Amino acid sequence: QVQLVESGGGLVQAGGSLRLSCAASGRTFSSYIMGWFRQAPGKEREFVTAIRWSGGNTFYADSVKGRFTISRDNTKNTVYLQMNSLKPEDTAVYYCACGTTAGNGYDYWGQGTQVTVSS
Repeated sequence: QVQLVESGGGLVQAGGSLRLSCAASGRTFSSYIMGWFRQAPGKEREFVTAIRWSGGNTFYADSVKGRFTISRDNTKNTVYLQMNSLKPEDTAVYYCACGTTAGNGYDYWGQGTQVTVSS
């Protein structure tokens, strides 16, 4: 089992920045990839970004490229999401997720943290 706890959400004005954190505990050595997803009211959950624990390869949704940056601190078992130039359409609950096997999606999810961007 892997437990994930997100933090860092809040209310910010358009153009502002926020940094989300996702602290992993438990069988973290089994983690292959860590991702961030988001779900806005009335919409389906969507992929935002991901990073492989080993090698640090990163992946981004087109909607956030150039504005969001994912990073990891292996010593702290923590993944970060730096969000700059935020837009009202970035408003959503952001979820951290962990995948343990390549190509098998994500096995563990955090409880989510609310990000609200005002115009």
